[in-house]
Amino acid sequence: MKKGLLITLGVILMLVFMGGCGYNGMNTSQKEAQQKWADVQSSYQRRADLIPNLVATVKGVANFETTTLTQVIQARANATSIKVDPKDLTPEKLQQFQQSQGQLSQALGRLMVVSEQYPELKANESFRDLQSQLEGTENRIKVSRDDFNEAVKVYNVKVTNFPNNILAGMFHFKEMAMFQAEQGAEKAPKVQF
Repeated sequence: MKKGLLITLGVILMLVFMGGCGYNGMNTSQKEAQQKWADVQSSYQRRADLIPNLVATVKGVANFETTTLTQVIQARANATSIKVDPKDLTPEKLQQFQQSQGQLSQALGRLMVVSEQYPELKANESFRDLQSQLEGTENRIKVSRDDFNEAVKVYNVKVTNFPNNILAGMFHFKEMAMFQAEQGAEKAPKVQF
């Protein structure tokens, strides 16, 4: 009788220990993914912070196309207005965030193309510095998105693998959405002169 009770207690303790380790592992991975999301948002915020200086520099050039500047300003306002809580990263919210950031990227791309027509702007040291900082920021954004996707992958594997998937359901750990390429990104853009 005593031996059976000890075995039962041993099995219960082992299950509690394994469950605690599984919970802690999922929780740690979730927090890591949330931190990586904060890094992504920080990189996008850096880009948004550079845009007012870029617009001010470009405005200094006489006869610059105001519609292009207006589009950049509006796209920045839209992109910075969308906030996604790292604790609630649904595919829909992530896609909405990506879409607004994509619109800002397109507007900035148009600004850079139009700026090629203004030799005095291209010669402006402030403009060149801002352009260089934007290029570096775009690289940071890509690295941040890649790091985020890797952290989400690790978390999602922990949440969906057995026996953690049982604990995940009990403690409401849900899979997180990953960054995905925008629709049409697989096609090379057409450059026309």
